[in-house]
Amino acid sequence: MQEPFRLNGKALFFKTLKLQFMKRIILWLFLVLPALSGCSDKPDPEPTGEGKIIVLMYHRITEGEATNLYERSAANLENDLKYLKVNNIQVISFDDLEKIAAGGKMPAGNCAIITFDDGDSSWYTIVRPLLLKYRMKATFFLWAYIIGKDSFLTWEEVQDMAHYSLPGGERPFTFGSHSYSHTYLLQRKSGFATGEEYNSFLDYEMRVSKELIEENVPGIVDVFSLPYGDGAGNTEIIQAAQRNGYRFIRTSVWGAIEPSEIDLYVIPSLPVLDSTEAELIGEYLGI
Repeated sequence: MQEPFRLNGKALFFKTLKLQFMKRIILWLFLVLPALSGCSDKPDPEPTGEGKIIVLMYHRITEGEATNLYERSAANLENDLKYLKVNNIQVISFDDLEKIAAGGKMPAGNCAIITFDDGDSSWYTIVRPLLLKYRMKATFFLWAYIIGKDSFLTWEEVQDMAHYSLPGGERPFTFGSHSYSHTYLLQRKSGFATGEEYNSFLDYEMRVSKELIEENVPGIVDVFSLPYGDGAGNTEIIQAAQRNGYRFIRTSVWGAIEPSEIDLYVIPSLPVLDSTEAELIGEYLGI
């Protein structure tokens, strides 16, 4: 299979560090600077008497204290799961969300979808046992090219998680695509001479990642998470997702979901960062 890069181990290591650094800088500019100026791009949650749905977005989970914005400690993740339990927030799947969007009955109260981005090895060693402890399901979005390299999951670990089933046969761990090479999807458009070339680029990122993941997990991969949150709501990206067999796009747009206003190709989320208090989940749900 064609690879977009030819990297040795050392080059890949520094590329990974660079991508992580870029993520941290972008998120810092997005979140911290507005806060210092007395305002925030993060919308204030509005109280509501009806149930809402929140999509939680995690990245790497650490045994000790988190060391950057995109990490969260295992202790804080467990506190988040406890918060969902104590407040009777039902954990649902993207398939459940689709049923609600089609007019199906919303579960009583508030709901949450738990997601993780990239493919860090902590998903297998830390996240998997915690989710099983609290009997909660989650969707894991894989940066397909990086799996099996450095500190990321191996394909064997992905297979083990994907094929695990609870008593009764339910599989709590599902997998989606976070693209093949984890590149900006909309910002790179200007680098292509024609719309056809740009669409071929989008198709490659979505199709190859989907094929790789489907070789290792049961069922169909039909959920896509935008790398860096780039391109939320963009028509060309949505059309590319549709023609490559995706039914959902999870974005990095902050917000909760009103059951009557679900757009399956522009699904907002709550990025859960190292400093996020579990109570923020409740604020967005109107608790």
